[in-house]
Amino acid sequence: MSHTSSISQIPIPAHFDSDQVGRVWRIPYQERISEARAWAQQYEIPPASEDSVRTCLLLVDVQNTFCIPDYELFVGGRSGNGAVEDNVRLCQFIYRNLPLITKIACTLDTHTAMQIFHEIFWVNDAGEHPVPLQTLIIQSDIETGKWRVNPAVVESLRGNTDQYAWLKEYGEHYVKTLTADGKYPLTIWPYHAMLGGIGHAVVSAVDEACFFHAIARNSQTHYELKGRNPLTENYSVLRPEVLNDAEGKSIAQKNSDFLEMLLEYDRVIIAGQAKSHCVAWTVSDLLTEIQQIDSTLAKKIYLMEDLTSAVVVPGIVDYTDSADAAFAKFSEAGMYIVKSTESIGNWIR
Repeated sequence: MSHTSSISQIPIPAHFDSDQVGRVWRIPYQERISEARAWAQQYEIPPASEDSVRTCLLLVDVQNTFCIPDYELFVGGRSGNGAVEDNVRLCQFIYRNLPLITKIACTLDTHTAMQIFHEIFWVNDAGEHPVPLQTLIIQSDIETGKWRVNPAVVESLRGNTDQYAWLKEYGEHYVKTLTADGKYPLTIWPYHAMLGGIGHAVVSAVDEACFFHAIARNSQTHYELKGRNPLTENYSVLRPEVLNDAEGKSIAQKNSDFLEMLLEYDRVIIAGQAKSHCVAWTVSDLLTEIQQIDSTLAKKIYLMEDLTSAVVVPGIVDYTDSADAAFAKFSEAGMYIVKSTESIGNWIR
């Protein structure tokens, strides 16, 4: 089948049910294997190894914790149901474009309890912890002593309680560095994407579509974990927010291997959650790295504007405008802003 085929030439398999996208359920993998193989034969879909134009679909944090209503950090966007609506279109996009997607790569936000952006890490003089989503820790909070590193977490993070002075100094350095680098202030997040928990898993309908693609195209889905370092936030899959401690010693590294993998492809299509946070920071870091290598590589990147939503907490915060501004900046740098409902032959260059 031609790589410039109309998006309508591959139908959506009968097993896909858009009403189930906002729910968690068990995928019948064994059933999907025979269906995917038959589908590939019926529509003459070749193995991904035969692609002359190699395309990677990068899915940023399409996990239950962000995409299922009533889960910890559901990304509702301004519609109130953003991530679910995005994932309906995402699944349809994958199925309709099976012959054109060489590889699917999924990033997985991955956390444990003792991390710098969780309430347990910080405490005040009354022994109280900051309230998730309602607390931003800024430099003045550190200077006035409003919040300080919780001594009780030291042994879990550093191996012994003698390390409290270092961890306290590091916490102060971390908050100051975020401000100096123009990053978001330290947000205290609810426990989410917890390693081993159901919130960490890829959305069932999306996982099913990825598996169907893997079998139909003989292309292993790639899973890239991010966010496990307890000492830094990690919105972007390509680098954590802070790399060094107060003395300049490394506490984390850029994800150079994953960057190299992405840039090996002729096209990289990006979707996922949230547009204002992990998607925006991932694309921003990708653009920074590209501009240091060859600015024309930006033309490899396609941003799916209808497959991502911004963080919106009604009455509290709305990041939609800042997310849109970020995408406008990416477009000015040479990246393409596209929609999943358009014919892929019209925008794959």
